[in-house]
Amino acid sequence: MKQTVDLIIETRWLIPIIPKNILLEHQAVMIQAGEIVAFCSISEALQHFQANEVIQLSEHVLLPGFINLHTHAAMNLMRGLADDLPLMPWLEKHIWPAEQKVLSENFVYDGTLLACAEMLRGGITTFNDMYFYPESAAKASIKAGMRANIGLVVLEFATQYAHNAESYIDKGTQARDAFKNEPLITFSFAPHAPYTVSDETFTTLNTLSAQINIGIHTHLHETIAEITHGEQVHGMRPVARLAKLGLLGASTTFAHCVHLNTIEVQMLAENGCTIAHCPSSNLKLASGIAPITEYFKAGINIGLGTDGAASNNRLDLFTEMRLAALLAKGLSGDATSVSAHQALEMATVNGAKALGLDEKIGSIEVGKLADLIAVKLDDINMQPCFDVISHLAYVAEREQVSHVWVNGDLKYHKPSSSSGIYSNIEPQELVDIVNKWQTKIDGFRSNNKFN
Repeated sequence: MKQTVDLIIETRWLIPIIPKNILLEHQAVMIQAGEIVAFCSISEALQHFQANEVIQLSEHVLLPGFINLHTHAAMNLMRGLADDLPLMPWLEKHIWPAEQKVLSENFVYDGTLLACAEMLRGGITTFNDMYFYPESAAKASIKAGMRANIGLVVLEFATQYAHNAESYIDKGTQARDAFKNEPLITFSFAPHAPYTVSDETFTTLNTLSAQINIGIHTHLHETIAEITHGEQVHGMRPVARLAKLGLLGASTTFAHCVHLNTIEVQMLAENGCTIAHCPSSNLKLASGIAPITEYFKAGINIGLGTDGAASNNRLDLFTEMRLAALLAKGLSGDATSVSAHQALEMATVNGAKALGLDEKIGSIEVGKLADLIAVKLDDINMQPCFDVISHLAYVAEREQVSHVWVNGDLKYHKPSSSSGIYSNIEPQELVDIVNKWQTKIDGFRSNNKFN
């Protein structure tokens, strides 16, 4: 007697990610109640399973959904606001003044929903966020049907959201308590950076994160200026300072880490820290090129992030995979550095490990949740195709993503005659969001209020 499941996806190729460097052909994945219950050859599946729905993908590769390990989702509404500037002038003269004018619950909800739409369209099923008004970010993520780790931002200075470190922490923990039972939502504390957070606050967050069992997500060693500031103000480099405060650990994700010396690399490796590598943002802000070949050799877990759309200007992990692999080869002088499959690991299972979700997502394995994407490989610009894994890292673009599932539910698909259909988001809603906020922000800019 055949076993009945909710969904069977039949696909030309399948990349499970675990084990490494495996490409399977003519496979079927069986999904029940949002979970992968089996995968095997299509012929074997026909013998043993029947489904309420069968999706046939004869020209596609099926793989785990991508995980964007560092972003500021609501900043999609600031895409292109201040380009071609280094980090600190970009922040101090443009982004922070803009936020003082527009930051609100509605801004974060609308911007996060816009970001979710972009990410789903590019095969991203989970994102690790860091921004204000976490309740609004969580609500937008739930509406889109995406998995999100919501960063509870902490700063020492006042914004429209909170007035000091204590109030940031209070508001953040309240948001976590309100959404802690939402299956798509997890949380981490997100102290902005060593140059904006005090020792006392870092120590408090370290204690709280252990008490309520959530991670820590912060920027670290993004620029040389940040390191110089740390030496001048604290008498040591930021990594050494955070180590002294007890912040290095397996539940900590450090964004960027462009400039680490040999001792610091070893410190992060020995403490099980994760680096969220953001090559596009690092290049655009002229922060530098992170030597991830050295980081991998030391045993550091490295995932991929886009950063926010204000400093990238795309939330596109296909671009980040390609850049990560190519920059690693060019910087190291080693063409074998960061293989195509390793780039896929950075976009999937490495991010899951950083978020403590690697037992649930990040690879196609029995018992894991069905966060899956399909990429169509029939475009003439992708032919001939001798190596599917290589094509995903070096040739494919997000426009080739045809299906996106979260928990086995279809959240986005792209019929051949369509520009793409979201299950939970109306395109006109996105258009209205963009028009509303561009008008407001343009109004502030025309009055020279950002200078």
